[in-house]
Amino acid sequence: VIGCTDGTHIPVIAPSVNEGDYVNRKSFHSINVQIICDAANIITNVEAKWPGSVHDSQIFRECTLSTKFGHGEFTGYLLGDRGYPCLPYLLTPYPDPEPGPQQRYNLANCRTRARIEMTIGMLKARFQCLQRLRVTPERACDIIVACVILHNIATIRGEHCPSEPNISSDPNHEHPD
Repeated sequence: VIGCTDGTHIPVIAPSVNEGDYVNRKSFHSINVQIICDAANIITNVEAKWPGSVHDSQIFRECTLSTKFGHGEFTGYLLGDRGYPCLPYLLTPYPDPEPGPQQRYNLANCRTRARIEMTIGMLKARFQCLQRLRVTPERACDIIVACVILHNIATIRGEHCPSEPNISSDPNHEHPD
């Protein structure tokens, strides 16, 4: 496994153009950001350009990285949740696992994917502005990518990450499987 992927919604103010495209399944305006991280919490890939209404699987299907994996340019696998299609290079949980190997696989997949949940939590804890960006969607995407770069620099330097805010009371928080 060379990385784990997941999407996260970064709330934004309602844009003046194509406003409906930015309303996500939880009925708030957002940018749906796809993040891939490694075991060290380094974000190795970010797709920050999609309106909140776009599904994680579409973002992955249309990203350059997916094409590169499809052409065999990478050796290894990505792990994703049930929001992604199971592909030869993208492993997802069994939808209805049978007792034994399938359940053990799902448990191992879930435990390993916890890394992406932790990385997204660290990113949002480090950069409180990501709780809601009050700029145009285009500018929001630039800010998100800048935060990812700064997160990676801080992680590589071993900078202390602030405690995550209490997200259990946040109605926009998505809980892992």
